[in-house]
Amino acid sequence: MTPMKHIYEGKTKTVYELENGNYLLKFKDDATGTDGVFDPGSNTVALSIEGLGKGGLKLTAHFFAMLASNGVRTHFVRADFDAAEMEVLPATSFGDGVEVICRFKAAGSFVRRYGGYAETGMELDALVEVTLKDDAREDPPITKDTLAMLGILSNGEYESLKAQTQKISRLLKAELERFGCDLYDLKLEFGRNGGEVILIDEISAGNMRVFKDGRSLEPLELASIVTGG
Repeated sequence: MTPMKHIYEGKTKTVYELENGNYLLKFKDDATGTDGVFDPGSNTVALSIEGLGKGGLKLTAHFFAMLASNGVRTHFVRADFDAAEMEVLPATSFGDGVEVICRFKAAGSFVRRYGGYAETGMELDALVEVTLKDDAREDPPITKDTLAMLGILSNGEYESLKAQTQKISRLLKAELERFGCDLYDLKLEFGRNGGEVILIDEISAGNMRVFKDGRSLEPLELASIVTGG
C-alpha cells in the first residue's frame, strides 16, 4: 500500500489518500495522556510506546473482523501489520468530527463531571455521550438537540449513531470478556459513506479503558492479550 497524497497529521495516525480513492492510515507509536501517563480520554499526546502502532493496528483489525462477522459495516478494507498501515473506505465526518463514548462503568471525565452522583466503577448501562472534536475547547459534550440545531448531524443520524454505538460496544465488551477483561468505556467515531452512517477510525487500546484482575491495562498489554502480540 503506497501512500499517494498526505491529507492529515493526527496525534496517533497520519492519513494519506490513495490512487484508488480509498485512504491509508499510518499508525504511530504515540499515545494520549497527561504528564506521561496513558489516558484514553485525553486530547494531548503524552508518551510514545515502541510497537504501539503495530499493536493498535492488530487489535483494530481483530475487532473489525469480529464486527463484520456480526453484520456491522465499517470502513475497514485491509491491514499491513509490518508497515502499521490500514486501508479504509472514504467517509466524511460530522462537522469537524464528533466522538462517541459508550460507558459501562464510571471512570475518568465522567466521574470528574458527575462526582456528586457517581463514583469510579459505578455500573452504567451502555451510556452514550457525544463530544465535539475540538482540542481548543477540550472536546465539549454536546446533546442530540444541539447537534441537530447546529447542522452537525440530523436526529435520524444521531439515532443510528447511538444504536450502532451500543451494539458495537456490547459486542466488544463480550469479546473482551472472553480474555478475562472488563471494558469500562470506549471512544468510537463515525462518518458518512454513501449516505450511510458507518464506524470509522480505529478500535484500539488507545481508545478504551480495560481492566483485568482489578488493574487497568496498558495499551500494549491489551493488544498482546487479545492478539498474542
